[in-house]
Amino acid sequence: MTGSATSKITETLRDLGCAVGVTARSVSRSRIAWTVVGITALVVLASWLPLPSPVQMRDWAQASGPWFPLAFLVAHIVATVVPVPRTAFTLAAGLLFGPLLGVAIAVVASTASAMIALLLVRAAGWRLNRLARYRSIETVEERLRQRGWLAILSLRLIPAVPFSALNYAAGASSVRVLPYAVATLAGLLPGTTAVVVLGDALAGHISALLYLVSAITSALGLAGLIVEIRHFRRHHRRAHRPLDDEASPEPAAIS
Repeated sequence: MTGSATSKITETLRDLGCAVGVTARSVSRSRIAWTVVGITALVVLASWLPLPSPVQMRDWAQASGPWFPLAFLVAHIVATVVPVPRTAFTLAAGLLFGPLLGVAIAVVASTASAMIALLLVRAAGWRLNRLARYRSIETVEERLRQRGWLAILSLRLIPAVPFSALNYAAGASSVRVLPYAVATLAGLLPGTTAVVVLGDALAGHISALLYLVSAITSALGLAGLIVEIRHFRRHHRRAHRPLDDEASPEPAAIS
């Protein structure tokens, strides 16, 4: 049964990837090309410029005034609406702002980004249940419709589930907005906290908090995985449960 449940988890991740693939086909080639050019230019520019040390970056962020955290928050939200890995922003939040402000910025930005992605997908009119020719898309729609916020919460706790993929799949499904937002906030908090604390450690602030948060995050991620496995195991058993034998008619009474 464990192997069957694990295969269900793998199938879910594959379905989410298919949902993102369907969504990505709607993006124009020119936009993709400009995105690639911009990323390449940033990489080339970063290779030419001298990079400051983590401590220098923390000092610069503190000396920049209150506008810088707000600017970082906006940049984080805008950048992670598209399929850009948010780990870099989360790590930078801990490096630049420390654990408390860093966690607040990263969690708020990630939740806002997930909400914007969901609303944009729905505003564009994408619906998973309209893509009938994609069987895997129907599977995502069915699972999100059946479990709603619980599916979002448990999947957010699993680091292997791509952030943007789940945003797009949820946006194209029938999951309600408010439960999605609450489940996203709660599900992102443990993992985001761990990465922010790691970023703070890069600036030389290593403490026992890093190990404690890492242990808690690992436990919660494992809990999310167990919830998914148990759900798919129960669903698998119900799907393969034999139908009850039809009741045989009672023999006619002999007078």
